[in-house]
Amino acid sequence: MPKRLTHTKPATVRVLKNTSFESLVVSWLMQDGWQVFVPILDNAHKTDLLISDGPHYYRIQVKTVDAVSESHVLENRWKESNIDVVVVFARNSNWGYVLPAFKEKRRKLKSKGHLRFQQTKNTFLKAFHAL
Repeated sequence: MPKRLTHTKPATVRVLKNTSFESLVVSWLMQDGWQVFVPILDNAHKTDLLISDGPHYYRIQVKTVDAVSESHVLENRWKESNIDVVVVFARNSNWGYVLPAFKEKRRKLKSKGHLRFQQTKNTFLKAFHAL
């Protein structure tokens, strides 16, 4: 059986884990029938994913946070970038939130219009469609 025997730096582990959450969203949205595009470089545009149903396109930012509760305050790191939807995963738990992008500097995860989901395809898609 393959076994990874090399040491991975903590910063690399963090990037790998964050990217794995983006891949989950890609998979779930594709299974739901969306066309999903991944920018080669999202620096300055803050677009992790671009999705389309054909005539419409939406920009998605995927964030991961170390949240101990739903009162966690999310920092707006997509300001002035035309993001439509933010998907937030609690790295250290099994839940997340789908929310429309907001303009203020920070906002609690558990705010009006933010939809909680368990980290499964069905609960994610239910929250995503309810936006």
